[in-house]
Amino acid sequence: QLYYIRYAVVGSDQHVVIATTRPETILGDTAICIHPADTRYQHLQGKQVLVPIVNRVIPVITDTYVDMGFGTGCLKVTPAHDMHDYALGQKHSLAVIDILNEDGTLGQAAQHYVGEDRLVVREKIAQRLQAQGYLAKVEAHTSNVGFSERTNAIVEPRVSNQWFVRMQELAKPALECVLDGTIQFYPAKFKNMYQAWLADVKDWCISRQLWWGQQIPAFYLPDGTVIVAKDKATALAKAQPVYKNLTEADLRQDEDVLDTWFSSWLWPINVFDGLQDPGNEDIHYFYPTNDLVTAPEIIFFWVARMIMAGYAFREAPPFRHVYFTGIVRDKLGRKMSKSLGNSPDPMALINQYGADGVRVGMLLTAPAGNDLLFDIKRCEQGRNFANKLWNAFRLIQGWVVSSHPAQENHTTAIQWFEARLNQVLEKIAVYFEHFRISDALMATYKLSWDDFCSWYLEMIKPSYGQLISPSTYRATIGYLERLLRLLHPFMPFITEELWHHLQVRSAQDCIIVAPWPQTTAYNQQLLDEAALAFELITQIRNFRTSAQVPAKHSLLLYSDQALPTWLVRFAPYVRKLAHVSQIAVNSTEVHEAASFRIQGYAFFVPLEQPVDQAQEKERLRKELAYYQGFLATVMKKLDNERFIQQAPQAVVAREHKKRADAAAKVKLLKQRLAQFS
Repeated sequence: QLYYIRYAVVGSDQHVVIATTRPETILGDTAICIHPADTRYQHLQGKQVLVPIVNRVIPVITDTYVDMGFGTGCLKVTPAHDMHDYALGQKHSLAVIDILNEDGTLGQAAQHYVGEDRLVVREKIAQRLQAQGYLAKVEAHTSNVGFSERTNAIVEPRVSNQWFVRMQELAKPALECVLDGTIQFYPAKFKNMYQAWLADVKDWCISRQLWWGQQIPAFYLPDGTVIVAKDKATALAKAQPVYKNLTEADLRQDEDVLDTWFSSWLWPINVFDGLQDPGNEDIHYFYPTNDLVTAPEIIFFWVARMIMAGYAFREAPPFRHVYFTGIVRDKLGRKMSKSLGNSPDPMALINQYGADGVRVGMLLTAPAGNDLLFDIKRCEQGRNFANKLWNAFRLIQGWVVSSHPAQENHTTAIQWFEARLNQVLEKIAVYFEHFRISDALMATYKLSWDDFCSWYLEMIKPSYGQLISPSTYRATIGYLERLLRLLHPFMPFITEELWHHLQVRSAQDCIIVAPWPQTTAYNQQLLDEAALAFELITQIRNFRTSAQVPAKHSLLLYSDQALPTWLVRFAPYVRKLAHVSQIAVNSTEVHEAASFRIQGYAFFVPLEQPVDQAQEKERLRKELAYYQGFLATVMKKLDNERFIQQAPQAVVAREHKKRADAAAKVKLLKQRLAQFS
C-alpha cells in the first residue's frame, strides 16, 4: 500500500502530504525533502514541519535527488532505514534515529509501540493516523521488496556500525590501467561497465555478521577503545603503555568476519607469498601473470579489487588480459541452476558423449562474453567429431606402405594440404590473440573434418588392395600429428591417446608438452586452384545425385575451351573423386548434358542414359530462379551509390565478380532449358 500522510507546517494552518509504503518509519523521520525546482513547494523552503504522532519538529530541505513525479513529489527522510535517505542525511547533517531492534521490533527510540513487530505496527499506525486525521488516502502500489534467500524474511534497511575501506584512492589507478590499455578486457564492451562502477565507486563495507570466515582483527578495550592488531598479544602490547593493568582477558575481538572478497582480492599476490615475503623468487617470476578467465558478474567484486590490490601492494597490475566467459542458459534462456533443476548432470553427459565431446559441444556455443544456450545436440556433434578423428586414424593405420618409393605421386595433394594447414594456422593465431576461442575451435574443426578427412585423405587414399608410397604416408602421419596438437586444448583426452598410438613414445613424450605448430609461407595460388577443382567435383557429385546416376558408373567431362591450369593440375583428383573416366575439350554444343560454369569455363557431363526430362527441367527452373534472385540482390547493392562510395574497393570488386558469375550462370541455365524445349 502507498500511504499518503499529512505533515503540519509549523507556524501555519497548512500541511504537506507525503507518500510512503512504510508508515511505521515516520517515527524515525528527521527531515522532509523537496526538489528545489518544484514550483508546487517553493513556499515550504526554509520552513519546518511536525511529524505526526511523535510531534517532532523537522526541517524542510531541498535536493535534486527527489523524483518530482513519484507520489506527491515530497520525500520524507529516514536516515536510519533507507540507504538513499542515509546519504541525504549525511549530506545535510541530519540526525539518525534508529527505531528498529535487531529482531524487527520497535526500540525505545521509536517512543511508541516499543517491542512490537514493525509489520504489526504498520497496520496499527495506519489506523491511528486515520483516526487523528493525518491519513489523506491509501492506494494500491507495486514495489520491489527484498527477501532473505535463506529465510524468506523481508529485509529491512537498518543503520549499524561496520568496517569500511576507503575506495577513492584505490580505484584511481585501477581505472586508469584499464582505460589506457595496460589491462585489456575481452570482449572490450565490459570496459564500459567497469568504468561506470569505478568512476562512482563507494566505500567498501568489509564486515559481515556471519559465523564463518576470517575474524576481523580489531580488539575492544573495556572503555570501548578499538585497537587493530594481528592478534590479542599484539593488541595488548599496543595498549599497555596507556592501560598498565590490562590483560588479554580484558580484550574482546570484534565478532564480525571479513567479506570473502577481502581475502580474494589478495589472491594473485598471496598465492606466491608476496605479502609475507615480497622479494621471493616466485612472486618475481609469476607476477604479473598473463590472463585471467572469469565471469562478468564478478567484474567489480573480484577483478577490480584484485587490480586495486595489485597497485596498492605491488605497484603493478596482477594480469594483462581478462577474458570474460558467458553464462550457460537453457533453451528457454534461463540461467542454469540447481534450484530450477534445468542443469544436466555433467557425469551423465560425459558417459554418453565423452569428456571431449562435451567440451567441444560447450565451446562451439561459447563466444566470448556472450551467454550461451546449451543444446545437447552440440555434445552429440562433439562426440561425432571425436569418432571422425578416431576413424581417420584407423584408416591411415590400415594402409600398407610400399617398400618402393616410386609409388603413385601425390605431390599436389600434399602441397595443397600443407598450404591449407598454414593458412588456417594464421587464422587460429589471430583468433587466440583476440580470445575468440570458439572461432579457433571452429577453424580447427573444419580443417580436420572438411580439409583433412573429406578432401585430403580421399585424394591420397590408395585403391582397395593397393599400397601407399612411403613419402605420402610420412606426410599424412605428420599432418595428423599437427592437427592433434591444434586440437589438444579443446580435446585433451582423445588427442593424447592418438598421439601415443601414432608411434612408440616415452612416457614423457606427451602431446601436452609438444611444441605448437609453427606457421610457414604458403602458396595462395595453389589454394585458389584447389578451391575451383573442389567446386567442380562438388557440382559433378550433385548432378550424379540429382540425376540418380549410380556411383559405380563413370562419367565423361567436357570443357568448351582449353582446359584451365587448375584443372590440369588437379585432373587426377577430379577423375578419382568425381568418378570421371575422361576429361576433354569439346567446343561444339553438347545436347542431353548437364552443364555448369566455373570461372568462365563451361563444363558438360553427357547423359548417357535416358533422363526424366520433366524432372530435369524442374531442377533447372529451380536453379535458375535461385541465381536470378541472387543476381537481383547483387544488382540492387551495386545500384546503391552510397554503397559504391563508402564500401572498400575490395568489397565492391567482389560484388562485381558475384554479378558476373551469376549472370553467366543464368545464361547457361537458360540455354539448357532452351535445349529441352
